[in-house]
Amino acid sequence: MRGVILEGEHAQVVDDLEVRAPGPGEVLVGIRAAGLCHSDLSVIDGTIPFPRPVVLGHEGAGVVEAVGDGVAHVGPGDHVALSTIANCGACGECARGRPTMCRRAIGRPEQPFSRGGSPLYNFASNSAFAELTLVKAVQATRIPEEIPLTSAALIGCGVLTGVGAVLNRAQVGQGETVVVIGVGGIGLNVIQGARIAGAARIIAVDANPDKDAVARQFGATHFIDASAADDTVSAVKGILPTGADHAFECVGNTALVRQAVDLLDRHGQAVLLGMPAPDAEASFLPASMFLDKSILGCRYGSSRPPRDIALYADLYQQGRLLLDELVTEVYPVEDFDKAADDAHHGRVARGVLTF
Repeated sequence: MRGVILEGEHAQVVDDLEVRAPGPGEVLVGIRAAGLCHSDLSVIDGTIPFPRPVVLGHEGAGVVEAVGDGVAHVGPGDHVALSTIANCGACGECARGRPTMCRRAIGRPEQPFSRGGSPLYNFASNSAFAELTLVKAVQATRIPEEIPLTSAALIGCGVLTGVGAVLNRAQVGQGETVVVIGVGGIGLNVIQGARIAGAARIIAVDANPDKDAVARQFGATHFIDASAADDTVSAVKGILPTGADHAFECVGNTALVRQAVDLLDRHGQAVLLGMPAPDAEASFLPASMFLDKSILGCRYGSSRPPRDIALYADLYQQGRLLLDELVTEVYPVEDFDKAADDAHHGRVARGVLTF
């Protein structure tokens, strides 16, 4: 079968992958569509360290092909969106409703794939850049067949991360103010999460002025072109004189982390979503934090994927959550190099690979 693998420094499309049959508590999924996220590019360039060889991809949707013993909530033929959280369901974090913190789901890649008799790792317990992939049962959530799989694929990372950061981690309240730094795939989902939460003002900040229209489409009330503003903080405070209730850093740039902190009003929260290099350090003025300000990390939108995927699918069907509009370009998997180049240069909000 076809898939995108990383062995050395460059990813490549191959057609001789194999994957084992599902065991107890596992689901074999025929991937139909998979979003290309910057996290995939970060594995390729080494920003996210990961063992190789590995089958890439982590934002996918498809059709169940087979299930292992003990799996009852999905069956062959069901349409599913996949999450990356292979949580155990039995530890203290899972019992507290924090599956993204499950220690058994972090840093333990398995090797369900093989090529020429040699094993390959799965990325993010998911490996959606393959015609067939194997996931834990908890990672597969059934979705209505009416939702296009090219759109449903994006729920599994970009939507869970961005919308989840607003609703679950920051818990943005109605009438509050939000600044979103970086209008890529994650930033757009933060913007629409803030809109769904009822934020009064949502200010999008990006160095690409062409992002203005799409930011407003997703719910931004204002747009600031960071490439033209002499001082982005002053530009934001021209709209919000006392600062923002919430600032989301969606780029992974340490200077922008500082900017997010500087933008906060009293009681404000800076939420960090962008992925900097593992050894990157950010600085801020500790004295500025004594007005009950907070800096919050956020893994995967602090999501409970089975619950949240079902919610977001329902919001999509109500017309409140935009999915189709996130898909800028659809590529056959054979065009992975072009899709990666488009994503790297910011030409797309989200590119989707199809099988």
